Amino acid sequence: MDIRSITVFSHWDALPDNVADFLAAGRTAFPYPVQSARAAFPPFPNWLPISNLQSPVSNLQSHLTALGFNYASLGPVQLDHDPAWLEAIPQILAAGDALFVTAEIADGNGRISPARCHQIARLIRRISTLQANGFGNLYFAALANCPPGSPFFPVAYHDGGPPGFALAIEAADLAQNAIAASRSLDEARANLVAAIETAAEQITAVATELAAQFGLAFRGLDFSLAPYPTDDKSLAGALEALGLPHVGAHGSLFAAGFVTEAIGRAHFLRCGFSGLMLPVLEDSILARRAGDGLVTVQDLLSYAAVCGVGLDTVPLPGDVSAASLAGILLDVAMLAARLGKPLTARLMPLPDLAAGDPVTFDFPYFAPSRVMAVSGDGVTGLMGDGERPFPLDIHKINR
Repeated sequence: MDIRSITVFSHWDALPDNVADFLAAGRTAFPYPVQSARAAFPPFPNWLPISNLQSPVSNLQSHLTALGFNYASLGPVQLDHDPAWLEAIPQILAAGDALFVTAEIADGNGRISPARCHQIARLIRRISTLQANGFGNLYFAALANCPPGSPFFPVAYHDGGPPGFALAIEAADLAQNAIAASRSLDEARANLVAAIETAAEQITAVATELAAQFGLAFRGLDFSLAPYPTDDKSLAGALEALGLPHVGAHGSLFAAGFVTEAIGRAHFLRCGFSGLMLPVLEDSILARRAGDGLVTVQDLLSYAAVCGVGLDTVPLPGDVSAASLAGILLDVAMLAARLGKPLTARLMPLPDLAAGDPVTFDFPYFAPSRVMAVSGDGVTGLMGDGERPFPLDIHKINR
């Protein structure tokens, strides 16, 4: 198990004076390895200039690197922001290699914007061309019903209050070990809850000491069962250990919900998702199952109904249409709004690759896979009207 990140939430121009010392101490204080230090700011349309972005963005990245941060999230373009801000996103991503940005397709009030889904679909296609291998969309995601305060990237952003920090936990191996040591579902659940609570207690004790030492509020753990791209740290492997022939087979939805329910039973100071994460390219076994055609995009959407973050690091054909991407985003938005849960969509069209083509990146956090197929030719007719900015109020739908 690792701590994927220590994430500091702050205004961009009001980082604590002792933040460099805090990060240096935090990297070695915990009983688990710390992979990275990250900063999360309020939504960037509230504080960045809309023109001449290159210089302030480059200067910000240099400043954060000097303080000891590996990455920073500049927050989302929200539904109520002028859509012109979406045009700034490629400029931001081109200006630095450690900055993440997001954009809302559904907010926390049950509103979905079909127009914004279409706008962001076109944006995803543009971002896919920023780098020859389509890697640019690693740094961008669409958000649906995602509040501030999650330490996982790219969703992380600040609520505008006093500075604080939270921890993103990478713990798929915890689930594997708990399930492997069990002889029944009852025992598997009890073992997983106990393992989470034991680790959370150890981490929280250290975090509380750091908070007192540096005067920085501790906001909790996003204790998600996030994977690392080796089989012993695969969340898909943990689900299969419950008795699935393979992820994607019938029973997968139950397995995903079962593990998520166990996380919900554990007692700890929680924030963010605190759920089950199934990012295709970050999980070696899931990447293989997807590459073999055993897991589809629709399967991943169904699992998102009972767990996880939505659609994450999904490799798609380079020529996928904006209409097809918009259809996927509309599905994610409806699922998040209807169920009242945070979901994201980090979709990665890969230039010059078609469904079934091998996918490899020179990136230690990605596993090999194949391009996943997209069903249909995209939304048309009334759903294809991506210009009219009307919000769909999901609360008007009878539950």
